[in-house]
Amino acid sequence: MKLLVFGKTGQVARELQRLVPDATFLGRGQADLLNPAACAEAIAATEADAIINAAAWTAVDKAETEEAAATVVNGETPAAMARAAAAKGLPFLHISTDYVFDGQGDLPFQPDDPTAPLNAYGRSKLAGEIGVRDADGPHLILRTSWVVSAHGANFVKTMLRLGRERDSLTVVADQIGGPTPAAAIARALVEAASSLVDGAEGGTHHLSGLPDTSWADLAREIMAQAALPCRIDDIPTSAYPTPARRPLNSRLDCSLFDATFGIPRPDWRAGLSDILKDLTQ
Repeated sequence: MKLLVFGKTGQVARELQRLVPDATFLGRGQADLLNPAACAEAIAATEADAIINAAAWTAVDKAETEEAAATVVNGETPAAMARAAAAKGLPFLHISTDYVFDGQGDLPFQPDDPTAPLNAYGRSKLAGEIGVRDADGPHLILRTSWVVSAHGANFVKTMLRLGRERDSLTVVADQIGGPTPAAAIARALVEAASSLVDGAEGGTHHLSGLPDTSWADLAREIMAQAALPCRIDDIPTSAYPTPARRPLNSRLDCSLFDATFGIPRPDWRAGLSDILKDLTQ
């Protein structure tokens, strides 16, 4: 199976390069996400069997002041990609987010639950979902949450840095979700792509790590696994204001993805152990 992947430096793209190094990867220099037509042209010219979009605008707070640009990158460009893939009958796999939901309640969100983003980033990602579905080709929209890895800037690396510098940290404890190793997302995308090439049904699915936890408890596990004595003190979201509102409930029901593709939720604690090993090599 030949894969064309949009993205080179993001967390999932980096893990895809490890997993399928012979795939074709298009970074910013080869595919400008602010130019939907150029990205569509790359798909029109490809000889790949499936397309994975692992590129996105991920600066959540920055999207509040640059929503138009975020919507091009996360909305208009994936839609153009999906239309180009549909024209060739190629499966198009696209990563989305729990931020398309409003974060209310304490039950895991189902793939067909109503969407109601709280912030510009969530709105831009929802626009992408709609565009991918409207292209009416074989596709997979995979919503995930709280992505962590040894690459780029993410919560694990921030906690490790601060944990080495300080005796204690305050971390939000009333946002609950499933931390998801980028490596697990990459594996899931490759397996699902193979199934879609073989004719499996796609649609909208969820994949997040288990067990669901809070940012504060994730931070405690990071400190424990890294053998750092830094104490984690709980605070509410209201004590840590950000430009973009964050959902309190990021739980995702992933049972449909498991039933359809045979891919269960990954244990993020094992994934964290692998990440820490990567960071110490």
